[in-house]
Amino acid sequence: MTHLKLRPLTLSDREQATRAHQILLENDNFDFLLGDPTDFPALLEEHNRLAKGTDLPEGCVRSDLLVAEYEGRIVGRVSIRYELTGFLRVVGGHIGYAVLPDERRRGFAREILRLSLERLRESGVHKVLVTCSDDNVASRRIIEGAGGILENTYTMSDGTVKLRFWIDN
Repeated sequence: MTHLKLRPLTLSDREQATRAHQILLENDNFDFLLGDPTDFPALLEEHNRLAKGTDLPEGCVRSDLLVAEYEGRIVGRVSIRYELTGFLRVVGGHIGYAVLPDERRRGFAREILRLSLERLRESGVHKVLVTCSDDNVASRRIIEGAGGILENTYTMSDGTVKLRFWIDN
């Protein structure tokens, strides 16, 4: 899996990223782009500002939204948060990742998590919170495979149960 890379979105990603956004919203109710794809340049500007950690909106922390690219195509994405807010400490965690349905079961999620942990370690984050829904068996296995230790569960207002894992990084 050495050819998978994490990188920021660019304007040339508009078509692939918007398609990925639609697919994951329909299949998993997952917000791939963390924003409205109709104004893609503004979305990129927002993600660049978050990555720099400047002029952060209330309740936001420095974070990177990176696409996972393999052989020239976007196969997934990750959001890496370098600090935790109250909400992130409960259910969001330091890392939120997704792989497109057609690209699953190929090791991409494992590699996305590994590369994300590397970035956090390089930034001085050595205790990492990663969460997943209790019914996401594949994600649970990946997190545990990366050293994740289940701390507890959290039931959200909609009834979704989140598993909270800590990884010593």
